[in-house]
Amino acid sequence: MDFDQPAPTGDRFTGTARIAGTAATSAVRRQRIALAALYAVLTLLAVWIIHDFLPAVAWAGVIAIALWPLLQRLEAWPALRHRPRATAALLTLLVTVIFVLPLGLGVGQAAGEARALYGAARDIEQSGIAVPAWVQRLPVGARQVDAWWRTNLSEPGKAGHFAMRVPRATLLLYGRRFGGRVLHAIVQFGFTLLILFFVFASGSRLPAQLLDAARRGVGADGATLLVRMVGAVRGTVSGLVLVGCGEGLLLGIAYALTGVPHAALLGGVSAVAAMLPFCAPLLFCGAALYLFLNAAPVAGACLLGAGLLIVGVAEHFVRPALIGGSSRLPFLLVLLGILGGAETLGPLGLFVGPALMTVLTVFWREWVGASR
Repeated sequence: MDFDQPAPTGDRFTGTARIAGTAATSAVRRQRIALAALYAVLTLLAVWIIHDFLPAVAWAGVIAIALWPLLQRLEAWPALRHRPRATAALLTLLVTVIFVLPLGLGVGQAAGEARALYGAARDIEQSGIAVPAWVQRLPVGARQVDAWWRTNLSEPGKAGHFAMRVPRATLLLYGRRFGGRVLHAIVQFGFTLLILFFVFASGSRLPAQLLDAARRGVGADGATLLVRMVGAVRGTVSGLVLVGCGEGLLLGIAYALTGVPHAALLGGVSAVAAMLPFCAPLLFCGAALYLFLNAAPVAGACLLGAGLLIVGVAEHFVRPALIGGSSRLPFLLVLLGILGGAETLGPLGLFVGPALMTVLTVFWREWVGASR
């Protein structure tokens, strides 16, 4: 042992402690990164496992956002206070009735129309289709249309010739696909109701937890962005569904007053079409054209004017105020979000698209504000 070697000084002890502290900090950082990676992998795995049910989760989220103010009002009732499961069951039952009742009426109406159509097809096969009176009133090509009609459709057995051109195998294939889609939609709707019940049963705890998670994850600005996205979804639901139902109701009344056949059914179809931009005019313009061709020009003109007034006020004043006003979005971005979302995600995209446009608008405003 060399006693002449100098003893370690305090600086050397300090440097050793600093190195040890740096190593411990690096180890803790590596552990946190590894834990975050593990959480990410497990989250992706969980999402992959339930990916078939993600549309049901998304639909439940959209419906819950739209009906959350109603849930808060129901929770304030003395009979339902401190009874979250009863409130959730009542509201879920209301959603079921809202969706199932019109669908049941539509299916019943379609079944009746199918029976009438089958009877009409048998009559056409036996006696042919007479040339309608409106053919003679066509401004152009009346003689050619009349000759073609008499040659191909007026004689017995000729009209059925066109139906035989469609292969039965093709009809069966499309029938199976349609039946499969209907069954899949029913299953998805059932899971949507189940998820919706548990979301409603959570009460005010779920929004508070989501906001806390957003604040912890991405800060106060992220929580504000989440609130704006929720407002965009709620405004879109109000602007599309409520305004569409209002347009369908008013157009149904106009159909009935002007003598359009099956006014109630056509009004329901118009309500669904009015939820999509520029689709409702196709229906009431077609109905007005039907009245014109059936010697009712005054009724057709009245229906056309009423339809333009109803759709014009709804599309240019009411809907932009509900959708754009709730999320402070320009109506052009709302329209692009609706159309692009519908093309990409189907009906669900009608509500998700404007929410994503809200995110882009917030990013843009923050970017422009930061650059000044």
